[in-house]
Parts: sequence; structure tokens; C-alpha cells
Amino acid sequence: MALLEIQDLHVSVGQREILKGVNLTINAGEVHAVMGPNGTGKSTLSYIISGRKGYDITKGKILYDGKDLLSMEPEIRAREGIFLAFQYPVEIPGVPTATFLKYACNAIRKHQGKDELDAVEFLKLVRKKTKLLGVKDDIIKRFLNVGFSGGEKKRVEMLQMAILNPKLAILDEMDSGLDIDALKVVSSGVNLLRDKDRAMLVITHYQRLLNYIVPDYVHVLTDGRIVKTGGKELAFELEENGYAKYMGAA
Repeated sequence: MALLEIQDLHVSVGQREILKGVNLTINAGEVHAVMGPNGTGKSTLSYIISGRKGYDITKGKILYDGKDLLSMEPEIRAREGIFLAFQYPVEIPGVPTATFLKYACNAIRKHQGKDELDAVEFLKLVRKKTKLLGVKDDIIKRFLNVGFSGGEKKRVEMLQMAILNPKLAILDEMDSGLDIDALKVVSSGVNLLRDKDRAMLVITHYQRLLNYIVPDYVHVLTDGRIVKTGGKELAFELEENGYAKYMGAA
């Protein structure tokens, strides 16, 4: 059974149809990349999966681990193991990163019928994950994303993913605002979290990210539909020739 199955998904905002019949199947352990020019619906797809409000789903369905995903509230989706790494992570003044992570971790554990972690147990978990990812321990004492560089924000998101241990991780243009050194560091963290039980959906404009996070499948999304699917070599073709070949293909 597929972990995520999107069937003939149509999505509109107001009078504008953005997704016009998306079909996509992702199995556990796979990394899929969705590429396409601006305005074709890539980020919309990530928002629909994670449950962001403000979109009208006019047709189609999404099955997640065999369940009707569209009937779940966003917080239930998160507790069921869906994680979205934002293109531009939000700053939350007054909330220490450690506090945010502890509450999120325990909300998921409670949903799974597990005992919540106390402060000592949680600190052990954090130190284990910061060591794995090469993240400085003191970053969790700072207010969430406040004053963080672009690279620090993305490192904290990788730390969140490591602690929350999702089944499906959606990485929405995680290379935005990163220089090449930060991109290498963050991509290394993502690769450390690849797992046979975890699927990843990587959304990006550029092939450069896929030099570091090598996908199993690459999909071209134009005009609201997936018009081409291939292996990692498809990303190199897009980098060399652009999307003109596929514009209008839908």
C-alpha cells in the first residue's frame, strides 16, 4: 500500500484553478522531487497535503497510509506523521526553540498512545539529534527562528524533523535563501534522515538542490498537472534546457 496517493486532484483559489488533475503515488522509503516554473502549483500541492486553509478542493482525493487525508484537520495530519519544512520558516518571539519542540514531540507521542517525555528525557533526545545533525546545542535556547540566519532556520527544521520522526516529510523550496555552504550542510542533514520507513517530497525550482539530495523520482509540474516523470537524469535535462519543452504539455 502506498504511503501517499493523490488521485485527480483539482484545487482552486477563488475563480482561479491552480491544480488541474494531479496524480502522484509515493511509497515509504522513496524520495520524490517536484520541479516546475513559478506559479504552476508546486507550493499549493505541499499546502494541500499539510492542510493549509484557503484552498477549494473541487475534485479528487488523497489517501495517506490508507486514510482519507482531506478529512483530517492540519494538527491531526501532523500527529499522524506529516511534516512540512517551510520555504520561509516563521519567527515566534518569546517561545524558546526547546519549548516548541518539546510540546510538539509530546503531542505526537500522546496521539500515538506513548508516554510523554519529561524534561530530562527530552534533553537526552535533543542532544542525540543535535549531535547526529551537527547542530549547536545552544540554538534550542533561543526564541524560535528569531534572529536566525537562513541556514540556521533550515538546520532547526531538520532538527524538528529528526525529533518528530515523521512518515512523510515535505521540503518546500528548502534551498531558498541559502548560500552553497549552508545548502550542503542542510542537505547533509536531510540525507542523514532518509529512512526505509520515511518518504520525502522535495519541491524545488533548481537542479542544484538535487545534486545533494538525490531523488528516486523527478516530476515536472506545469499548468497544474504532472506532465513528465523520470529519474534524477530528468533534473539535469531541466537544468540544461529549461521547462519550455513541457509548457503546454498538459
